[in-house]
Amino acid sequence: MLTYSMDDRKNNSLYDYLYKCIKRDIMSGKLVSGQKLPSKRNFAKNLGVSVITIENAYSQLAAEGFIFSVEKKGYFVAKIGESVGKYAENITASDCGEDERTYNVNGNNQSCRKLSEQFAENEGTKKCAIESDVPTKIDFVSNIVNFDKFPFSTWSKLTREILSEQDEGLLRSAPVKGILELRQSIADYLYNFRGLNVTPERIVIGSGTEYLYGILVQLLGRDKIYAMEDPGYSKVMYVLNGNGVKCSPIPMDEYGMNIESLNESRADIVHLTPSHHFPTGIVMPIQRRLELLEWAYGKEDRYLIEDDYDCEFRLQGRPIQTMSEIDARGKVIYINTFSKTLAPSLRISYMVLPNELMDRFESMMGYMSCTVPNLEQYVLARFMGRGYFERHINRMRVFYRGIRDELLGGIKESNYGSKVKIMEENSGLHFLVKIRSNMSDEALVRRASACGLKIACLSDYEHTPNLSNRHVIIVNYSGMSSDNIPEAVKLLGEVIDN
Repeated sequence: MLTYSMDDRKNNSLYDYLYKCIKRDIMSGKLVSGQKLPSKRNFAKNLGVSVITIENAYSQLAAEGFIFSVEKKGYFVAKIGESVGKYAENITASDCGEDERTYNVNGNNQSCRKLSEQFAENEGTKKCAIESDVPTKIDFVSNIVNFDKFPFSTWSKLTREILSEQDEGLLRSAPVKGILELRQSIADYLYNFRGLNVTPERIVIGSGTEYLYGILVQLLGRDKIYAMEDPGYSKVMYVLNGNGVKCSPIPMDEYGMNIESLNESRADIVHLTPSHHFPTGIVMPIQRRLELLEWAYGKEDRYLIEDDYDCEFRLQGRPIQTMSEIDARGKVIYINTFSKTLAPSLRISYMVLPNELMDRFESMMGYMSCTVPNLEQYVLARFMGRGYFERHINRMRVFYRGIRDELLGGIKESNYGSKVKIMEENSGLHFLVKIRSNMSDEALVRRASACGLKIACLSDYEHTPNLSNRHVIIVNYSGMSSDNIPEAVKLLGEVIDN
């Protein structure tokens, strides 16, 4: 039987160590495609651990596409592909002990701003909100966070502290990439939370992801065609179009962006949300990630933009490994924001550029200043450096898990619970509700609006109509509190029953 010495786990939890060991053996070829893994009960007995430890390890491996389950038969090793050996070291690098890190610490913005305002309230849907005379009581669409949980006292304390120091750095123009202290804090965070070993020199800070996409268009060229996930976050496509580039919607399948369709397109750049696709919630399995990297390696000017949307709020298991960590040739551009973790109004996003693009950035943009005010950068750097950010994320994860569980419980226990199918409830701050209805999706949205419920359907994010996406409601609970869950369940029932 498959076995591991659990005494060698160092500081890893039991389930995390087991997950890493099995993943390493799959990547090395020791465990081959189709091989059956031990049953949870027998494996637990053999290793001297609890069944829940085995269950958690298997669940994480399944979420990342390394294994799959067959009802009443157990778990089996998934087919990863012949090219897996090229990436084995990268995929398991963060799992093999504690790495040492060293640092060498020595566009069309107007159109982006207009588009930002257009989409600020709605979660990237391409359709305008339906007007109604009925006030909105519950909002499952808007891109907001729970403002009651923002750490105002800590933030104000750090702001006063930094102002009292009267450092002249507050008054100087910021370096084009942002102040070093914040870039260092982000690099530390990426290493500790996402397994990315990057230097501060590769990080660029900007006032929102729209601004960073504008920078990328200038770096990559307006003659490039951008492949976009379909369905997908329409705001990104509109921002890119506003910067004068062409976008090509690529259909999604159950594993993510369809490779065959991508190969048939003339795309040069691919925009992806692999760790938590919006809006479907799909977690891209390892095989599809490797296929996309192979696509990027096929031509010199191809790149993947990895938008790590909602990665902090995976509510079950460990964070999904990034494509940037697997990338061996500098073809992945990593981008993220503090809009979901802190507040949209903070307007601080960042990207990690491959070395070649960073050289191009410094050559083309070196004369510019960072667009984020110095005070906000210093406050956020200290907020992260002193551990407040990590504690805030942990508190919010617990809070949102409670909101999700209460909302799911209310739906399942309602009189319409048996009429719906809940999907993708573990990946981030929204889940999907599939309903049976003879109404069109537009009629559903209008009906909901008339009840005081603001919703969007999966079809609202399509560029090419797909019948399988009909009658799927997106439930975004990031702005909800426990107090309004009963009314949310009630209003959703009025829409579904009607």
